[in-house]
Amino acid sequence: MSRYLHFSPHTLHFLKHVQAQLDQLDPGAAPRAFVTPGSPQPREDIIIFAGSFNPPTIAHIALLKQARQYARAHEPMHLYAAFNKLTVDKENVERPLLLERILLLQNVLRPRLPHAGILLFNRGLYVEQAEAIRHSFPQVKRIFFLMGFDKIVQIFDPHYYEDRDAALADLFKQAQMLVAPRGSAGKQELEDLLNQPQNRKFAGYVQALPFSPTYRAIASSHIRQHSANYLHDVPQEVRQFMRETRAYAPPLHRSDGVEIDYYGERAMRLERQVHQRQALKREGER
Repeated sequence: MSRYLHFSPHTLHFLKHVQAQLDQLDPGAAPRAFVTPGSPQPREDIIIFAGSFNPPTIAHIALLKQARQYARAHEPMHLYAAFNKLTVDKENVERPLLLERILLLQNVLRPRLPHAGILLFNRGLYVEQAEAIRHSFPQVKRIFFLMGFDKIVQIFDPHYYEDRDAALADLFKQAQMLVAPRGSAGKQELEDLLNQPQNRKFAGYVQALPFSPTYRAIASSHIRQHSANYLHDVPQEVRQFMRETRAYAPPLHRSDGVEIDYYGERAMRLERQVHQRQALKREGER
């Protein structure tokens, strides 16, 4: 069997557990969260860096390491990357599968940030994720969301709300924000945003987090669209994954005109094996 279609028993065991968690995360239900197998249980104070990590970049890792420095200075505090479960249109499945993105991020984090965990949410808004943490992990005392400057601009943008101040009051009652520079926008731009009259009442819940200019322009979208030009922006585990699976590459065409979609075949095989194992387990429990 080709290597790109092979999944080790250990990998399948992990993915089976994660899929079972994802199956319980109904986007239409009340906010809920899980930690992936092997992640520490959230307690005390936590930092959450939510994203699609499609794919994980060296900027993601650098920002998480910067947050780790903040956490070490504010013990006890624990660090998590997080995914939001999406209802995906089966006619246009995002690549790679959420299952594989979770596994890939775990493989990237393990040697670099071994004490960091991964959270799974059924809802995407920060206030909903804060509610999910409060409900699912009552031992958590304080929540800090880690983000780039572009995200905090969105949070304060009134176009996203019917009643902006009420929504922000609800959010900041439950969580605080750690904001890193993004692109050319840094600490001064954040101060300017917080000093706007309509934002001053919330300024105490937002802190600037230093971040090297080296990483500020790196974007996962560049890698998805032009992967060959941005391989230096991803960890070696991601480069290997991209090379072996062709998850971000178009299908190949053989000399006889047959189209070969390597990642499409891999995704179908993975979903079949994971769900087959779940079906066998359910059958055994009857």
